[in-house]
This record gives sequence, structure tokens and C-alpha cells, in this order.
Amino acid sequence: MAEFTMELNDEQKEVRDWLHGFAADVIRPAAAEWDEREETPWPVIQEAAKVGIYSLDFYAQQYFDQTGLGIPMAMEELFWGDAGIALSIVGTGLAAVGVLANGTEEQIGTWVPQMYGDANDVKLAAFCSSEPDAGSDVASMRTRAVYDEAKDEWVLNGTKTWATNGGIANVHVVVAVVDAELGSKGHASFIVPPNTPGLSQGQKFKKHGIRASHTAEVILDNVRVPGSCLLGGEEKLDERLARARERAKAGGGERVKNAAMATFEASRPAVGAMAVGTARAAYEVALDYAMTREQFGRPIIDNQGVAFQLAEMRTQIDAARLLVWRASWMAVNGKPFIAAEGSMSKLFASETAKKVTAQAIQILGGNGYTREYPVERMHRDSAIYTIFEGTSEIQRLVIARTLSGMSIR
Repeated sequence: MAEFTMELNDEQKEVRDWLHGFAADVIRPAAAEWDEREETPWPVIQEAAKVGIYSLDFYAQQYFDQTGLGIPMAMEELFWGDAGIALSIVGTGLAAVGVLANGTEEQIGTWVPQMYGDANDVKLAAFCSSEPDAGSDVASMRTRAVYDEAKDEWVLNGTKTWATNGGIANVHVVVAVVDAELGSKGHASFIVPPNTPGLSQGQKFKKHGIRASHTAEVILDNVRVPGSCLLGGEEKLDERLARARERAKAGGGERVKNAAMATFEASRPAVGAMAVGTARAAYEVALDYAMTREQFGRPIIDNQGVAFQLAEMRTQIDAARLLVWRASWMAVNGKPFIAAEGSMSKLFASETAKKVTAQAIQILGGNGYTREYPVERMHRDSAIYTIFEGTSEIQRLVIARTLSGMSIR
């Protein structure tokens, strides 16, 4: 087990500088254009694939970094460049985490490489959990998976929403209900291979922020997938459902986690790192502006009202990063989140991003409110961090339940 450290090693620093250069030279110059176009930035994704950033090898190296700092460091630098484009680059990672967290070795080896493709043939993946009537309330999920024993196939029907890369992905990971009586404990995850009949894209959403990232509904109409596409396999599912039924009969007991929750728990610190990147970007713009913008014959940072805001912004960003790094180290080294440290990191970092980007606009004044300066876009982008992969309200609920051991509603 690696000891917790706040210092990147030489190799990590080299990777960080490489990512920062890509974010500065490739992502940032393209950010405003793709935000306006509200389209997937394929040229940037392809460039990321060419240099090795959009690849299974790079993702695996960071994911299995025993210090836990590989993923948050990478996320912070890419999202420092631009949140929408960065999410297009890393969006496949959520589906990959879903397979890594729940799949067998054979499933991981078969499907995760197909999610990325290669530099000459870039692929995408999508993780599909939320539904029109089941976002935070996962127990209300309606998408069903029914096993056809005669054909050894699962039949999926339902509608998913808010899916990053939904409908345009080559591989979809879909969470569905297999036992409705067990609520959220009766869910399972399935791989939907490329070109599977019955899967189609529904509405594509026009969003407030992260507009370079494709977000859409996914329609599942009698989608048939082989039995081997059940993540974790049938035996593991049967054992989990049996435990859930026994605990239900006993009136509760130890919590049984479903596949979607396992994916979100693994990814929450990474979302916190995304928020840190956006917050840091806005802070740096505001600091530079405050030091060069003159009013009444002096830089505006000479005013305590501005200087104190910048001091608070930097303090909150550093605090958010430390919470993210701690949770990331704990997750990689198998330490349980006994105080919901993963949710803490996402909650604080996402709220920090919203606050810091709003303060950056205030410091820039009228200029900050225009699209001539990037803080307006950063503020729009930051709103998503308090919503996706568990709203801030859900994070507070998770933390409170973990600390108290009570079913707070």
C-alpha cells in the first residue's frame, strides 16, 4: 500500500506537464468554438488519441497508480483546459469504470479495449443509468432486463437519459432492473455491444454548460444481448440477489450495493478533480485580470475587496484538491469510505467550482459577463458538477447516513 503524499513524484510531474501542455495548446484554443457549436469535438478527441491521452493504456496507467493521484491529476489538468471538451475526452472512462468495478476479468479484457479503439479508429463508450423518472431516486428505475433462458440472452427495454455519448457510443453499459421487488438492490449492469438492434438515440439535449460534450437519451426497444454481457456473470448476480432477499426478509441489515452505486462511488473523487480544474482555471484568469486591470490609477488587486476574494478562492481550491486526493488515495488502496470521504470530496469541490467561477465573473465585472472572456463559460460549465453523478443534496445525504448509521430521508 502506498503511503499518502501531497507531493507528485517525478514521473507524475512529467505526465502533469504533458497534459497541461495539451490542455493549453490544443483544448483551450478550441474551447469557445465547440461550446458554440454544441457538437462532439472529434478533431480534438482524435488528436488526444494520436498523442496517447485518449487511450486504454493511458487510462489504465493512471487508474492503477498506487498513490491514487494519477486520475485526479489528469482530470484537473484536462478540465483546466475546458470542461466540455475534456468531458468528451474522458466520458468513456465512466463506462470503463463500470466494467472495471463490476465485470469479470474476461469482460474487462474483451470490452474495455473496444471502448477506446485506437488512434486510427477512435471509439466511444457510454454509461446509462439515469432515467426520466429515476435520477437520484434509483429505486424508481423502470428499465427492465428479462432473461431468455432458451436463447441465453437478456432482453432490455426502457429509456435512459442524460447519457454522456449516449446513442453515438460504440459500447453502452446499461443499468437495468432484474428484480423489481428488491428496489435499488435488484439492479444489474449489462454491456450492449456495437450495432445491437433495438438501441437508438433519443433526444439530444441542448445544455447550459459542457456543451461540447454529447448528452442524449438512449432508447432500448427489445434489445437482446448475450448472457455473457451481464457484468459480473450470472453466478455473482444470483448470490447478490439471494443476500438481498434474505436481508429484506430479516428487515434490513447490511447494505447491498448495486452496480450503478459501485460505479459512482469509484468515480466521485474524479468528478471532484474535474471541478478543481475548472475552479483553478477561473481563479487564474481572475488573478491575472486583477493584477493588470487598473482603476483609479492602480491595479484592482490593490483593493482589499478584490484581494480577499482571490485569497478565499485559492484557499478553497487547495482544500478541495486535498479532499479529492485523500479520497482517491483511499479508493486505490482499498480503504473504506467510513465517513463518505468520496462524497465529501465531490460535494466540496463541486460547490467550490460554482462559487469560484461566480467570484471570477464578479472580479472581471462587465467583461466577465461576456463571451470575450472564458470565465462566463467556466461558470456555466461548473453548474454540472453539483448535479451529475449524485447531486450535492445526495452527497450530503450519503455523508449524513454514513456518519449516523441511520436511514435519513
